[in-house]
Amino acid sequence: MTDKNDTPVGRTDAKENARSRMVDALIALIAEGSDINHDRVAERAGIGRRTVYRYFPDRESLMQSVWERVTGLAGPSVTFPRSEEEMLSSLPAIYEGFDRIAPLATVIRSTPQGRAVRMSERKRRTESYRAAAADATQDLSEEDQLLATAMLQVLHTTPWLEMRDHWGLTGAQMAKACGWAMRTLLADLRARKGRPLEDVV
Repeated sequence: MTDKNDTPVGRTDAKENARSRMVDALIALIAEGSDINHDRVAERAGIGRRTVYRYFPDRESLMQSVWERVTGLAGPSVTFPRSEEEMLSSLPAIYEGFDRIAPLATVIRSTPQGRAVRMSERKRRTESYRAAAADATQDLSEEDQLLATAMLQVLHTTPWLEMRDHWGLTGAQMAKACGWAMRTLLADLRARKGRPLEDVV
């Protein structure tokens, strides 16, 4: 039996199984606070070192595979937004999705290894949020565009752990609070018509 790409289905399943085992091993190592490298992944997954390199040729690709797993478990709407509308409409899915995978989301938000996972997506993240905020920030100076876009990005995903730990909020409550803050900022950005951020509108 073959799939539509003429690849034997059994072989495809075996490849997916091997990849999944390696990502499981990565997540376990991150949760333990272990240093991440191909040798450790191979040992934990019970897979040859060369096989790990074949799937993940460098450390960056290892980290990206964890990011893909985390966002996949959190839900299909947990992606980088490309528009203002996507930024606002995705808030409930993001915060409630993090609640569903709270132990894993906590590891990704609170450990050095989790930071490495997040940083592996830095370029894609910044490009996406620049596009999403472009209309609201277009009249600002270059530096103020950067500051406003960074603030919107932070509100879109970052407060989850702080709001959960310090305030006991649910994902739905966080989405409501962050949505209000983001809409307030977006309205302010449009009202100031290019005036510097330090000026009160």
